[in-house]
Amino acid sequence: MSPDQPQTGNCMNLRLLLPTEVLLEQPVSKIVAEAENGEFCLLPRHIDFVAALVPGVLSFYTSEGEEHFAAVDRGILVKCGRDVFISTLQGVIGTDITELQVLIEEHFLELDEHERKARSALARLEAGALRRFLDLREQFHG
Repeated sequence: MSPDQPQTGNCMNLRLLLPTEVLLEQPVSKIVAEAENGEFCLLPRHIDFVAALVPGVLSFYTSEGEEHFAAVDRGILVKCGRDVFISTLQGVIGTDITELQVLIEEHFLELDEHERKARSALARLEAGALRRFLDLREQFHG
C-alpha cells in the first residue's frame, strides 16, 4: 500500500446523501455529529449505530487527519460496519465553520420555525373542529 492511499482498517466510508444527489463520498477516520440528545463521535471500530440528526455542523476527518465540515439539516445517520450514510434534505460542504453556522441559523432553523408555526396552526384548527363537533353532538343528544 502506498503512503498516498488511506489505510482501510482505520477508515469509514462516509456518504452524505441529499434527495437529488450524493453530496459527499469519501473515506474518513472520524465523524462528529449532533443528535437531539447531544454531540457524538464515530470511529471505524464503533458498533453499528443509528441517530436522528438535528440541524448543525458535521465535522469529519480524512485519513490524513485533515478536518472538514458540512452543514446539515435534520436527517438520519446510519453506521453499518465501515459504511456511514447520512441522509438529509439539505447539506453544504464548507471549510469555514462560522459561515456554515450562519447558514444553518439563517436557512435550516428558519424552515424549522415555519414548520413549527404550521403545526401549531393545524393543531388549533383540529382542536376547534373537535370542539364544534362536540357542541353539535350535545345539541342533538342533550
